[in-house]
Amino acid sequence: MIEKILENVSLKIKEILKEIGVTEEIEVLFEVPKEEAFGDYSTNVAMRMARSLHKAPVVIATELLEKMDLASLHLEKAEVKGAGFINFFLDKKYLTNVAFKILKEKEHFGDLNIGEGKKYLLEYVSANPTGFLHVGHGRGAAYGDSLARIMKKAGYVVGREHYVNDAGNQIHNMTESIHERYKELLGLECNLLEDYYHGKEIIDIAKMIKEEKGDYYLNNPYYDDFRKFGLNYLLDGLKKDLKDFNVEFDTWFSEKSLYDSGDVEKTLEFLKEKGYTYVSEGALWLKTSERGDEKDRVLVKSDGSLTYFTPDIAYHKNKLSRGYDHLIDVLGADHHGYIPRLKAAISFVGGDPDLLDVEILQMVRVLENGEEVKMSKRSGKAITLRDLINEVGTDALRFMYSSKSLSTHMDLDIDLMKKNTNENPVYYVQYAYARISGLFRTLEENGKDFELVSEFNKLNYETSYKLIKVLLQYPSYVLDAATKRIPHKISQYALLLATALHSYYNDEKIISEDKELTNEKLTLLKAVQIVLKDSLGLLGVNVKERM
Repeated sequence: MIEKILENVSLKIKEILKEIGVTEEIEVLFEVPKEEAFGDYSTNVAMRMARSLHKAPVVIATELLEKMDLASLHLEKAEVKGAGFINFFLDKKYLTNVAFKILKEKEHFGDLNIGEGKKYLLEYVSANPTGFLHVGHGRGAAYGDSLARIMKKAGYVVGREHYVNDAGNQIHNMTESIHERYKELLGLECNLLEDYYHGKEIIDIAKMIKEEKGDYYLNNPYYDDFRKFGLNYLLDGLKKDLKDFNVEFDTWFSEKSLYDSGDVEKTLEFLKEKGYTYVSEGALWLKTSERGDEKDRVLVKSDGSLTYFTPDIAYHKNKLSRGYDHLIDVLGADHHGYIPRLKAAISFVGGDPDLLDVEILQMVRVLENGEEVKMSKRSGKAITLRDLINEVGTDALRFMYSSKSLSTHMDLDIDLMKKNTNENPVYYVQYAYARISGLFRTLEENGKDFELVSEFNKLNYETSYKLIKVLLQYPSYVLDAATKRIPHKISQYALLLATALHSYYNDEKIISEDKELTNEKLTLLKAVQIVLKDSLGLLGVNVKERM
């Protein structure tokens, strides 16, 4: 609604400027004044037109207002201030109708169609299934899942994919690690090499194999069975942790499938046939420096083994072959230098490198009692996502992970996330929803019925306006979050709406003897509940009826 009002005001200003002699195309820019006394929106267009019209900005601004029918533009008033700023005050009564729009559209309020049905493939987490997810994986999971939800609301078709690294050396090392622990359980020497995995989960897998098969694998081939059992066990655990974290995927894409289908070999042959590779010091190199990378990259080492870059090229070639208009990869902070070589590789296999965007997540620290915590009290090992879920819950974690830009370093304060006070942002927002629910329960307990109203006759527009204004901003926050890929805008919005609700709740007597006024206020608050729930849902956070 606000966007439409500003669009119409802009068109009217352009029309008047043409009438009074402006010939060039101009853009009318609006900004929100820092002080409420200066209105809802302000423009400096009169100051920008002073030179071409040879008039003082104040004169131009005054002339513009004299020719504008404020009521038809849903403006309460407009005034010229300072050196020629025009301040606009929106029609509060008209804008209050947004409550009825929300009640009609429900969770679809704020839906956009800017995506125009374009297909995006969003890949995130993609952790090696060789151990538990850590706190950095949690940040990538929260970001990717929230971004997918937000982009869908904005009208994009979004595929959510987890790339399962179930081939290569790390899986070999996992298999051999299980075998060494298995031997140890049977009284034999355990020889864990430096690259092997030392986590408790590896011991647990070895114990399960021993309980089921005894010493069978001391005298029989073990490798394929250990690999399959270990991979399935760890992948199931990874999937459970992500599901408990409200993160789900449409596709779990197996790296091994690229080898089984021959895609890796076909991609290598394609690159060689096209002359994009060369051999040096016994290794096969890709000429990525010709496509924007700082140097060429090895595809096949001198010992004949593949680098991890090679299946990645085949994987992205596969992604493009599935008909996506755009690819988004969410990678860790240590992958920043990986972007140019990946874009170069995409160009080699016939894709447009501009179709790939890479979002880099920065490091996460866990704090407790004001100090960084690196080890879990329970296991004595590095803190896992599961540890944090058990400690503070998914809602607090999801909200806090989404509260800052992905490009900034983050501190997760365990003490803060456990607080049941307004200091805790997720508590503060969930409490706003619970407070409204409490009002409806109070009404029911007092034997009174609630009736949705279809128009506001008694509602005080002045005292309701701060709440209404925040509701009106929801679509623009969704737009920003989706197009700029910044889910933290939604957490900012949820806090903004919660603040407006708490302020309204504290200043207004909601339930009174005046039944009509009570129903009008509760109708407005029902709309607030809908938007609170939807905004939290975009972040993977639940609402609470009671707190």
